[in-house]
Amino acid sequence: MKTLLQWLERGLWSVGLLSLGYCGAGFLDAWVQQASRGRQLEQQIQRQAHRASESKEGSPAPDPESDDLIGRLEIPSLEISAMVLEGADDRTLRVAVGHLPGTARPGAPGNVVLAAHRDTFFQSLENIHKGDWILLTTPRGRHHYRVEETVIVNPDNTEVLRVSAQPTVTLITCYPFHFVGPAPQRFVVRARESEL
Repeated sequence: MKTLLQWLERGLWSVGLLSLGYCGAGFLDAWVQQASRGRQLEQQIQRQAHRASESKEGSPAPDPESDDLIGRLEIPSLEISAMVLEGADDRTLRVAVGHLPGTARPGAPGNVVLAAHRDTFFQSLENIHKGDWILLTTPRGRHHYRVEETVIVNPDNTEVLRVSAQPTVTLITCYPFHFVGPAPQRFVVRARESEL
């Protein structure tokens, strides 16, 4: 009996250590991706500024290279700063905030829809308030959005994805924030582009 308990204890320790290793690897991957994409954004901003100065001298400024890097999302009141990548698949949402394909890009008219997990990049989103600022920095410039509303919806509610005549940003994450397992609803933040 004692030997069986020792094997069981060792097995549980092994499972625990493997679980910690898996979680640690996930956090490390996200941290590396955030740092790498942050440097990439800064390089693109510098190249875009250089191209803009060349275009003033007569040379055309080509569009920045198309890439899965959208930019950086910042919510100063919540101390959120995260890189935004194209896509809303599991791999993207593990390492960044995801831009929903088919929605507007920052700086274009329409609705920029961004999603992230409630236990990673959007874990403090529950504390956002009407009037808070959301900043999106892209290679082409910085865009400022002021929060107008937060709503809780069912996952099949596509009204939050609707196209907007005004430049807006919509942030989506699972709700409730502290629910164990797959959350049954979505927390949505809507903000309109404005001047600081």
